[in-house]
Amino acid sequence: MTDGARSATPPGLLPREVATHCPYCALQCGMTLRSDDAGVTVHPRQFPTNRGGLCQKGWTAAELLDHPERLTTPLVRDPATGELQPASWDTALDRVVAGIRAVQDDAGRDAVAVFGGGGLTNEKAYALGKFARIGLRTRNIDYNGRFCMSSAAAAGMRAFGIDRGLPFPLADLGRADTLLLVGANPAETMPPLVRWLTEQRRNGGKLIVIDPRVTATARQADLHLQPLPGTDLAVANALLHIALTEGWVDRAYVADRTTGFDAVRRGVTAWWPARAEQLSGVPVADLEATARALGTAGRVIILTARGAEQHAKGVDTVTAYVNLALALGLPGRDGSGYGCLTGQGNGQGGREHGQKADQLPGYRKIDDPAAREHVAGVWGVPADELPGPGVPAYQLLDSLGTPGGPRALLVFGSNPVVSAPRAARIEGRLRDLDLLVVADLLLSETAALADVVLPTAQWAEEDGTMTNLEGRVLRRRALRPPPSGVRTDLAIISDLAARLADAESTDANPASVRPAAVAAARFPADPATVFAELRRASAGGAADYAGISWDRIDADDGVYWPCPTEDGPDTPRLFADRFATPDGRARFHPVDHRPAAEEVCATYPLHFTTGRVLAQYQSGTQTRRVAALRRAAPEAFVELHPDLAARLDIDDGDPVRVTSRRGEFSAPARLSAGIRPDTVFAPFHYAGKGRANSVTNDAVDPISGMPEFKICAVRVEKA
Repeated sequence: MTDGARSATPPGLLPREVATHCPYCALQCGMTLRSDDAGVTVHPRQFPTNRGGLCQKGWTAAELLDHPERLTTPLVRDPATGELQPASWDTALDRVVAGIRAVQDDAGRDAVAVFGGGGLTNEKAYALGKFARIGLRTRNIDYNGRFCMSSAAAAGMRAFGIDRGLPFPLADLGRADTLLLVGANPAETMPPLVRWLTEQRRNGGKLIVIDPRVTATARQADLHLQPLPGTDLAVANALLHIALTEGWVDRAYVADRTTGFDAVRRGVTAWWPARAEQLSGVPVADLEATARALGTAGRVIILTARGAEQHAKGVDTVTAYVNLALALGLPGRDGSGYGCLTGQGNGQGGREHGQKADQLPGYRKIDDPAAREHVAGVWGVPADELPGPGVPAYQLLDSLGTPGGPRALLVFGSNPVVSAPRAARIEGRLRDLDLLVVADLLLSETAALADVVLPTAQWAEEDGTMTNLEGRVLRRRALRPPPSGVRTDLAIISDLAARLADAESTDANPASVRPAAVAAARFPADPATVFAELRRASAGGAADYAGISWDRIDADDGVYWPCPTEDGPDTPRLFADRFATPDGRARFHPVDHRPAAEEVCATYPLHFTTGRVLAQYQSGTQTRRVAALRRAAPEAFVELHPDLAARLDIDDGDPVRVTSRRGEFSAPARLSAGIRPDTVFAPFHYAGKGRANSVTNDAVDPISGMPEFKICAVRVEKA
């Protein structure tokens, strides 16, 4: 196998126009960047996923490239004043290496942890996982994607033997006769996707949305089911109950392509529609209409997203919808199937290649001896030197600075001070560390707590690849070099690896030749070189990139994994002939509804749920600094039903305080008849007093480690 990789474009030869992709969500819309004397501008580009469409976030993405708050020099905290001060790269990196060595010498390798991000390129995600395991030799690495798709990933693995958000091209949505969206609001989270929903309805298809709120997406639906947060699993079981009763189960498909159906069939017999209505609030008539639309249509797609997944039973909830899809014979059928709408830009690729606590590149399990041997061989180390599995993100963050927990943390591409559940507690854990290092392009709320802040390049300043929500590997291309004083994440990892190796060798044998050059070669800063190695490391794994080259991506508008050989086909559609299980059959798993980890009571009588708004993204580090987006969504808000507001003597715009057992936040009230009277909602993009994650529950799914962001018990009062 030839690597097919090309060196990144030398900075002096960078073009004035490049075809690339948006830096935000997993839709990864195609765009063209142009640079002239007036600056960098964004232009739409025809690409299969967005077909020339961009949302407001994409249109304004280039404004951050020369933002006045952009970091262009390392910052190091002055021990005397406690303030972050500008420093040279040598000073900053020396401080990092000295801190890592001090912590590991005193408390062992695992006393240093790494926290990554679902927005990092495949190359950076791969290098970060490799650096943690053979540079730092720590088992403690995880990433913020654990808060995004982990429940859907776990459900997909146990049902299908593989985890790819959409196992079919996005264009299939436009062909569906019935499309069911569960806990998804793409009209605000990824607006260009709505083109496919519009096409689906124009073709005579039916759109059904399950969401506790009347969202922008729900307003476009033919049927909107509005359940109590945390009851999606009961709704799914009731839908399968109806399908069984009405004879809509595809018995031949179930017999030929699946196992375990009898246990699921027995379990859902208890979920008659009236019982589900009593629990969820969804009328029996709506359940029956939904089941009929799913069971009698030709092409049917079921999609889940964070609303169904961010629960302490998220894996079981997704499994219930997978069971429904399998019973109807959807996965692997042309124009039909089950899928998950990935959130972060590289939420798919970010977990495939080593950032996740239990995985090695290629979606290999880190405790699989054969996987360890393969990856260790690519890395040039003995397999027994690779550390074992770490712990999921929240458990890792909650252990920081505690006895036996990590005492140093390196953060790349994440802002857990805003994004983590029970955020005030996690902020406290970060403050307890001996060393906090953050690589970012802006001074995020997490970076503001750091001992060392390392300024990093932006998406338009480095080459690399991303894997979108379809499993399509795409190319990001550099328009220009980073500003003077800014380095790429790959360069930072390479520099740290070299300095750590040099320091360790000097201690062990002062007379020896220092191996900094060897370590730097092991951790190259060139993304094309890293991608070539990633291909070798992933070869033979579930997420096999061995046949994907940059040239092939350029020629084909991206390449779908798995793609084992350069001259063989890629895989736009999975499961046509078999599933990725030992016997080729999909697995049914019986699952039952259970209450939320925290139920309402007299003190905390309301259900609280979180989500996104159109003009902001994730923790808001970037979007809150874009003027147009800040004008569109300047601050947090608390959405209440007018009946609830009247009972609480709250008017629209009044400042209100939301309190849970874990903390509180404050924001103006926004009255809406589109939310249930027993539920309140707030976006999670904001920091400070408007930080919604100050109150969210840190209970986690026992399989995926996903925190229960989408429901907890609160009280609301006028502030």
